[in-house]
Amino acid sequence: MVSRSYSNLLELASGEPSSLGRLNRRIPSVVTASGIVPDLDSPSSSDADDAESGSSSSGPRDRTIIVANQLPIRAHRGPGGNGWTFSWNEDSLLLQLKDAISDQAGRMEFIYVGCLRDEIPLSEQEEVSQILLETFKCVPAFLPPDLLSRFYLGFCKQHLWPLFHYMLPLSAELGGRFDRSLWQAYVSANKIFADKILEVICPDEDFVWVHDYHLMILPTFLRKRFNRVKLGFFLHSPFPSSEIYKTLPAREEILRSLLNSDLIGFHTFDYARHFLSCCSRMLGLTYESNGDILDWNIMAEL
Repeated sequence: MVSRSYSNLLELASGEPSSLGRLNRRIPSVVTASGIVPDLDSPSSSDADDAESGSSSSGPRDRTIIVANQLPIRAHRGPGGNGWTFSWNEDSLLLQLKDAISDQAGRMEFIYVGCLRDEIPLSEQEEVSQILLETFKCVPAFLPPDLLSRFYLGFCKQHLWPLFHYMLPLSAELGGRFDRSLWQAYVSANKIFADKILEVICPDEDFVWVHDYHLMILPTFLRKRFNRVKLGFFLHSPFPSSEIYKTLPAREEILRSLLNSDLIGFHTFDYARHFLSCCSRMLGLTYESNGDILDWNIMAEL
């Protein structure tokens, strides 16, 4: 049985019409452990298994793919407006995360997936991609300018950021009316990020670490393609109480997607509790807590 949640996201990513009002209200029947989704009856399932078995032949390796909205890279136009030069953005949190992990895990390889701050012309994207991968181990996700604007300035900044910081819209003119086209752009952008990850991932070996509210739909696309991928998500913003979060029309789709992660990190215990409360009240899920750490195994009541 195909997950209706995932079908809706594919429709949105491809630009096909779909209605939030007819979302499936039941949890897929196999969500009995965190990070597991149904074996969907689609042609891509067998393709994914073939890719996984082929990728694992190279042997185990310690590698983490860090995914965020922006790469930790500064881009500069060359002399006379020809070509590009690149350097690390030493102020980027992603580089600091790498240093912290390296101290704990010893030798580990890192690959970054994200957007560049500068717009790269289509004719130069292939060359830039090769330079960034070979020199910095970075994989750029190139979003068309209109999609980038609707994704980042639109859905992320008009809907998600205010809501996650407990700011309800005061009027329709101030972001109060839900714009479905911005939601569609958000899903489409997340799909592009997922496609870039698929270009470099060894699904049985790599760890994928996704960051922040810009990419909350990404876990669904990755889990659908590689069911056994080791996937973590960290939210760098607050997570609001259920009374605030429930005002978001796409609330269930986002919760379902985050639950495709093996591990979800929050800044505080309260934010984690808010997230689980939303899962309980909006998806009918149960969970168990262990002291101050929520070691949870989500189970659906079918």
